[in-house]
Amino acid sequence: MRLLILGGTTEASGLARLLADVPRHDAVLSLAGRTAAPRAQPIKTRVGGFGGADGLAQWLTSERIDAVIDATHPYADEISRNAVAACTQIRIPLVSIVRPPWQAQAGDRWENVPDAVSAARTLGTTPRHVFLSLGRQELNVFAMAPQHHYLARSVEAPSPSGLPPDLIVVQARGPFDRTAELALLKREKIEIVVSKNSGGSATYAKIEAARELGLPVVMMARPDKQAGHVVTSPQVALDWIDQLAPRSPRGV
Repeated sequence: MRLLILGGTTEASGLARLLADVPRHDAVLSLAGRTAAPRAQPIKTRVGGFGGADGLAQWLTSERIDAVIDATHPYADEISRNAVAACTQIRIPLVSIVRPPWQAQAGDRWENVPDAVSAARTLGTTPRHVFLSLGRQELNVFAMAPQHHYLARSVEAPSPSGLPPDLIVVQARGPFDRTAELALLKREKIEIVVSKNSGGSATYAKIEAARELGLPVVMMARPDKQAGHVVTSPQVALDWIDQLAPRSPRGV
């Protein structure tokens, strides 16, 4: 079968490795292009958008794709919405790898908020040392609360325009371990953490570290993300695709 993997996550990379090790499908991994230097992948890779749902449907048709695997980030709701619309339009299967969200544990001090604007308001008026673990896309939102001292972590440097005046950016790529996260929070005198509820293990250590230090965490809720057939791991997604092969409308 010819497969399109919508990627950019740990799960997408894991799926690419599975397909490279057992190349029974002809797969292409698509990355949005938000990272200038993504990790090299062991299967064919394309970078960039498709031009919305209609553009994706046209690409899937022209490339004779038999099925799509959505392995995008839990907060990448637009591409998932386009994938559902495109696959419905041309009637090909869609399986979505959905990470379970983190759940608050005993000792966690979470305040759940719907978005970055609400997170910035939740920080209050008194200056605080804030760790922003959001990536670079929403950092400019916190310019509305310029009284705080911000430490942000991102794979790539953000655009310098519109950022909070007191912001330090650390460029790093996960996974991160609990010992290192504890050291970071202590060294930077962090008083509160702002995080997306990404799920998974790659960045969970900061939540463990905040719990150990008794720090509050402002947790941004996930968007209401559309999905196809939902699974929770690359292997289960591939197993589901394998079951489709004999009856795929364009099966080989």
